[in-house]
Parts: sequence; structure tokens; C-alpha cells
Amino acid sequence: MDAKEFERIMDFAIAAEIEAYEFYNEVAQSTADKSLKVLFTEFAEEEKGHRLTLESLKNKQIQNFSFAGATDYKIAETVDAPRLSLSMKPADAIALAMKKEQEAMEMYEGLAKAATEEEELHLFMNLAKMEQGHKAKMENLYNQVAFAEVW
Repeated sequence: MDAKEFERIMDFAIAAEIEAYEFYNEVAQSTADKSLKVLFTEFAEEEKGHRLTLESLKNKQIQNFSFAGATDYKIAETVDAPRLSLSMKPADAIALAMKKEQEAMEMYEGLAKAATEEEELHLFMNLAKMEQGHKAKMENLYNQVAFAEVW
């Protein structure tokens, strides 16, 4: 993959992280629930960190990077995405975040399947693994909040 294609892919991934940051930040700013405000502010900061990581990889032209995969419990796949509202319960807010991470992971997996070069495939699969890690974190948090009686 040439430098321009690598830059285009990384710009796309960075834009996705910015979009996620803006979404989480907007939810944090607009919710009335203090615990959700804290939670979504943390989610926004994590997305900001992901963006900075991707920008660093892009600026250093590091094409051969990898993210560790996480266990995919497929919990997000069993939950419908709740509607965003100012009065959402914490479990619903986490479910919404979990679904967003699932969508990002699936988007990169789809791009990997459509890749025509081995380097593109590797890059998209690693971006999917990065999102899978985010999804796993949300799924763990969802389990703790949605099924608190088990803990």
C-alpha cells in the first residue's frame, strides 16, 4: 500500500474516533444524570486517546502495527440499541455505547473483507481489533450494570 492510501485510511479511522468523541461528549453534556455524565465523559476521553494513538501511527508512517484482540462475548449483538434520551438509565446508556463500538468493529471488518491488498487487509483487521477491545470493555461494564444482582 502506498503512502497516500495509508494516509487516506488513517484519516478515515481518525475521523471515526473524532465522531465517537463528539457523540460521547455531547451525551455527557446533555444528560441530567450525574453518573452518566461522568461515564460518558470518560468514554469521550478514551476516544480522544484512540485518536491520538492513530494520529501518532499516521504521522510516523507506521503501517505495520497491531492491536491485541479481545474476547468477543457477542453481548452487543443480543441487545437492541436504545434510543438516546436525557432520562436514559445507566444500563441503556452503556448498551448504546456498546452498540456504537460493535458498529465500528463491523465496519472495519467489512472494509477488511473488501480489501484488495494484503497490507489493507492487515490494517483494517487491526483497526477492527482495536474496536473489538473497546466493545469488550463496554460489554464487561454492561454486564456489571445491567445484571448487578448477579454480582
